[in-house]
Parts: sequence; structure tokens; C-alpha cells
Amino acid sequence: MLPVAHRLRRPDQFRTVLRGRDGNQRLSGGRAGGDLMTVHAVRHPSASPEPSPPRVGFVVSKGVGNSVVRHRTQRRLRHLMLRRLPELADRTDIVLRAHPSAANASSADLDHELDRLLTRVLDRMARGGGPHA
Repeated sequence: MLPVAHRLRRPDQFRTVLRGRDGNQRLSGGRAGGDLMTVHAVRHPSASPEPSPPRVGFVVSKGVGNSVVRHRTQRRLRHLMLRRLPELADRTDIVLRAHPSAANASSADLDHELDRLLTRVLDRMARGGGPHA
């Protein structure tokens, strides 16, 4: 289970990450997609002196499968992200969107794909790429 401080919970938080904008303000971010999932990420500017921990949200649609399959897929992805939280910078928000093929993928395949996509999107953010760079 992800600690509450590390969860995206409200629709507006998800919208900000998926669109790469907070209102009219464009955020540093990016996305990377593969066969099993798409990773969206943004980094918020440091408006306050206190750090804001990285947060993660998951989108697992009905296209992935029935309720049991969707929840199992989300639990697997959540477990993989929990291990990666210490690697993420403060003020970083990430949304993982599972593709239908993620339901039948092995944990090793999900792990490998997540590493590959996170590396790509975080590198783009470090270079200052836009939301869809």
C-alpha cells in the first residue's frame, strides 16, 4: 500500500499530470509509452520551502479486464512503484496508465517496462521537456 502522502487522489490532480498543465501554467514533464503501460509525469515548481513528496496515481480502465483483473493489475503496479518512490524527486507526480496487455504480463515484464519508461520520462524532465516531449 502506498502511504497517503504519496497518492494522487483527486480528479484535478490526475488531470494536471495527464495534461502537463496546472491551470494556465505549463509544467516540466513528459510521457513515455510501451506495450504494457504509459507513464505520465510532471514536476511542480517549488512554490513553498517545505518539500512535497512524490505522488503516484493509477489508471486501469475496463479495457484491461473485469473488476478482479483491474484491481490485481493495479496492486501489481502499486507494488512496483512503492519500491521506486525513494528514487523520485520531491514535487514529482506520476500517473501510470495500464494497457490491456498488462493484465497478462509477468511481474518481471511489468518491472522491466516500468524501469524503461520511468527512465525515459525522467530524463526528458531533467532536460526540461514539455508535457509531451
